[in-house]
Amino acid sequence: MRRIVLDTETTGLDPAQGHRVIEIGAIEMLDRQPTGRIYHVYLNPERAVDPGAQAVHGLSNEFLADKPAFSEQVDAFLAFVDAAELIIHNAPFDLGFLNAELGRLDRSDLSACTLGVTDTLKMARQLHPGQKNNLDALCRRYSVDNSGRKYHGALLDSELLAEVWLAMTRGQETLAIDPVVMAPQAFKLAGVNAVQLRVIEPSPIEMEAHASYLIALSKESKKELPAW
Repeated sequence: MRRIVLDTETTGLDPAQGHRVIEIGAIEMLDRQPTGRIYHVYLNPERAVDPGAQAVHGLSNEFLADKPAFSEQVDAFLAFVDAAELIIHNAPFDLGFLNAELGRLDRSDLSACTLGVTDTLKMARQLHPGQKNNLDALCRRYSVDNSGRKYHGALLDSELLAEVWLAMTRGQETLAIDPVVMAPQAFKLAGVNAVQLRVIEPSPIEMEAHASYLIALSKESKKELPAW
C-alpha cells in the first residue's frame, strides 16, 4: 500500500483568519518501507508570518519572500499525494490549511484524490491515554532520535513521524513473518535492523529424547499425552 507521511508549517494557527501554508514536507512509503521519494517545498504565503509561529519553525518573512506561491506548486503536490493514504500528526490542523489553500484555487479538497487519512495523534491518545502525545514525546517513548530538532520543520517532522508510526504499528498489519528487503539508506528512516535468522532442525536422537521425556511426564502426572 502506498502511504504519504506529511507535515506542514504555517504563518499562524487558523486558516479562517487568513493564515497560510509556508512549508510542506512529505515522504513516500510503499508497503511500510520508505521509497526514498520526497516532496519538500517552501512557499511564499503572500502575508506576514506571526512572531509566535516563527519562534516555532524559524521561517522568516525575508526567507520566504522569493519562494513560489502555493498556486505554482499545487499540481506537483497533488501528483505526489494522489492515490495514497496520508499519515499526519494532528491531521485536522494540516488538512484544514491544505484544503483552504486548495479552496482558494477552486480545487477539490484532498479527500477527492487520496485514500483516507491516519491521524497519529488520535492513535497515540488511544494507545497512551493521559500522557503527552506530541511528536517529541512520541520520539522519546519509541526511542526515535530527534536530537537534531531545534525547530519544527515539515520535512524533518515527516521523517520523525514515519519512524514513530512504524514503531506504533509494528506487528498490527499481519502475524506472518516475511523477509523484508530494504535499501541500506532506508534502514535509518524505518528503524529496521537487518537480521538473518537460521533455523536449526532437531536431530533424530533429540526427537527420541523429547518423546521419552513426554512419556515419563505423562506417567508422572497420570494423564494421557495429547494427540498431535
